[in-house]
Amino acid sequence: MATGLLAQIRNMFEGDPGVRKVADDPVLSAELLLLFRMILADGVASESEMTAFRRICTEAFGIAEGSIDAVVEYLNEFGYETNGSQAIAMFRDLDVERRRQLARHMADIAKADSHLAENEVKLLRRTLDLLGISPVDVVKPAT
Repeated sequence: MATGLLAQIRNMFEGDPGVRKVADDPVLSAELLLLFRMILADGVASESEMTAFRRICTEAFGIAEGSIDAVVEYLNEFGYETNGSQAIAMFRDLDVERRRQLARHMADIAKADSHLAENEVKLLRRTLDLLGISPVDVVKPAT
């Protein structure tokens, strides 16, 4: 109980740790913005897509489940400053495996609702082209 109270007090002064992590890492912010754009590409933010987004946040980036709503709020407030091309540009100089990971995460979001909408396919294709990633790399398991 005391630990939880101390964490709440710390969050009041320092902000949510998940939001701090995202705000302090421009590449992570860019990836989460791209994932969120993929969620919205078909015009509907389905529960299954949000579940996939939450899973990626916790498993791939170590963002605590309790921080994800605050991270989404942060992205909504500050994401307008970054367009999709700017977000993708953050990845161009990263190693190929990190670019593949972004593409796989985007594909995971797109497939989450068991329906690939045309806008989702277009967004993924454009991203792959800009990142220099083959569609084969997205479906091939990581080595």
